[in-house]
Amino acid sequence: MVNRKLAGAHYGLKDWAMQRVTAVVMLLYIVALIAFLLLLPGEYSEWKTFWSNAWVKLFTQLTFIALFIHAWVGIRDLWMDYIKPFGLRLCLQAGTVVWLVACLVYSIKVIWG
Repeated sequence: MVNRKLAGAHYGLKDWAMQRVTAVVMLLYIVALIAFLLLLPGEYSEWKTFWSNAWVKLFTQLTFIALFIHAWVGIRDLWMDYIKPFGLRLCLQAGTVVWLVACLVYSIKVIWG
């Protein structure tokens, strides 16, 4: 028999930490993007060169991954807290996973295209 702790100091700690880490990644990206928006000239060729840099693409992709993880943790907790019928909750969670994976695949196609 396995003793499982259903509540306590560490229950949900990983989710809480993941929400904070992904939020920091998204905040850093937004601050960097605003700085580059203010510093880059308004010419198309400069923008094209900026967005074609591998590090910009990587930073953008990592930010999208952080966004999808952030969304998954938040929506999963929402489904667990407010949807009580197990079958409905399972369908909603599966639909959320399918949607987020599709968004991830599409983001890879757009960014690395």
